[in-house]
Amino acid sequence: MHAVLMSLPVFVPVVFWAWYHWHKDRHLPEPLAHLVLAFGLGLAAAVVSRGLYMALEPLGLRYDAFALADSNLPGLFWYALLAIGPIEEIAKLLPFVLVVLRFREFDEPIDGIIYASFIALGYAAVENLIYLSYLTPLEALARGFAGPVVHILFASIWGYTIGCAFLERRPIWPAAAKGFVIAASIHGLYDFVVLQNAFSALPIAAAVIAAIWVWRLSLMRRLQIKARGDAAGDG
Repeated sequence: MHAVLMSLPVFVPVVFWAWYHWHKDRHLPEPLAHLVLAFGLGLAAAVVSRGLYMALEPLGLRYDAFALADSNLPGLFWYALLAIGPIEEIAKLLPFVLVVLRFREFDEPIDGIIYASFIALGYAAVENLIYLSYLTPLEALARGFAGPVVHILFASIWGYTIGCAFLERRPIWPAAAKGFVIAASIHGLYDFVVLQNAFSALPIAAAVIAAIWVWRLSLMRRLQIKARGDAAGDG
């Protein structure tokens, strides 16, 4: 029972954000089993991500980001930009391309955002579980709600670019490369700012997240309006 209570700061936000995205996709909702599978792919992506980090060790490229933040900001910048962002985004992107695009129900651009978000939600759940032992219950709850937002927003970038290319029968990998580079770069820069743990830097990080969130909300709204219009036209 104690373990269940301790994990609530992770699982309550998961349920909230899962419901939020399911509600956003209510026009042509994806099968629940597929959304659960996407979440499971996110859990697996977190394991793959850890493996990729460990693979840097023999190359002498595995660093403690927090230690870099204390003593080597240029080092932190390059580590965040060339390791953290790319590793975490590629770990989430690959199962999207290899598994999600095979779903027969993947039939509208917003699906790329929805499935990428569920993968990101699974990834963030593992990440938040790891941090539980280092945080107070209030801090854990705050991270439980905020952590998934960051991963969801970054994943939405490549989820949308890949989804559009797939539905338009264009080559997938150029769109994947474009979305990946954008998402990994923003992810790395965001982590560089946040890991410094400087109060003056937090508004910058918040502004970045807010800007992507506004873009995402606007995009999803346009896609929903278009989908309703297409459905009305077909009717």
